[in-house]
Amino acid sequence: MELKIRTLSPTVLLYNLLNLTILISLFSVSASSSSPKLSFNFYVASCPTAELMVKSTVRSASTFDATIPGKLLRLLFHDCMVEGCDGSVLLEGNGTERSDPANTSLGGFSVVDSAKRLLEVFCPGTVSCADILVLAARDAVEITGGPSMQVPTGRRDGMVSSVSNVRPNMVDTSFSLDEMMKLFSSKGLSLDDLVALSGAHTIGSAHCSAFSDRFQEDSKGKMTLIDKSLDKIYADELMKRCPAGSSMSVTVSNDPETSILFDNQYYRNLLDHKGLFQSDSVLFSDGKTKRKVEQFSNNQESFFQKWGESFLKLTSIGVKTGNEGEIRRSCTVINR
Repeated sequence: MELKIRTLSPTVLLYNLLNLTILISLFSVSASSSSPKLSFNFYVASCPTAELMVKSTVRSASTFDATIPGKLLRLLFHDCMVEGCDGSVLLEGNGTERSDPANTSLGGFSVVDSAKRLLEVFCPGTVSCADILVLAARDAVEITGGPSMQVPTGRRDGMVSSVSNVRPNMVDTSFSLDEMMKLFSSKGLSLDDLVALSGAHTIGSAHCSAFSDRFQEDSKGKMTLIDKSLDKIYADELMKRCPAGSSMSVTVSNDPETSILFDNQYYRNLLDHKGLFQSDSVLFSDGKTKRKVEQFSNNQESFFQKWGESFLKLTSIGVKTGNEGEIRRSCTVINR
């Protein structure tokens, strides 16, 4: 299978060939293995219009709310990094992942729920919430101008969702590069994957509290800049948007330049010292990742290619297949 993009130039053909090789290495089933695996067109017989219905739902929701794509992408990250890509972040209830303070600002749940309700009408008990979330995040990238790509499906929904598992498995916006790399490595993701997947911040928004560590309130109740690595003009804009005592509902775009487009502007922002989070800025300030940031800032095609590779790795973390987990009837509760 291949990553689909809009032209068939020689460069694109090479791009597709490279990704075909990667996909085969990631998802092929060896002749000696009988364990179920993810596969492309998993629902081709059981629910042939599944992916189309998910994409239609995402596109419709995004038309009315331009923040939806960023929310779906963030929701996927918060799912896959904790229990693996098993839809556990979608479960409601006390003590679930969703109840952790790090997850209370997540959005996009209603889109996943809408797609699930539609699929239950046409293909009851067939398409997992975990797959719906992966497909929705994939579609969110394409809808906002990013690469179009195929993803394997066949995930089943997890039946465990614990608040205690969230913090040890989630990147904090104040993390150093070494802290992020340690966590990503534990998930089977490389340093280059970290840089590419951080590019998700090219869309979406963040609450003021997510980057408040870069400022402090002085004795007069005014915010002042303490992180001198941040561009002064950009910092002043952030302080205007997030004054001392600002409401928890106030948000700022992750990318101040092209906030609703999935492009490589995020990396250009890093070069201009306009990374919103400390965890963004360190990608350019640390020599281990600086060159890759520069590469992506100069070449959007290179970023898109690596994004596709890294996204496939991300969405294969800790998946449940075969007899593991279940196919939930509703994404918010396990079957009874």
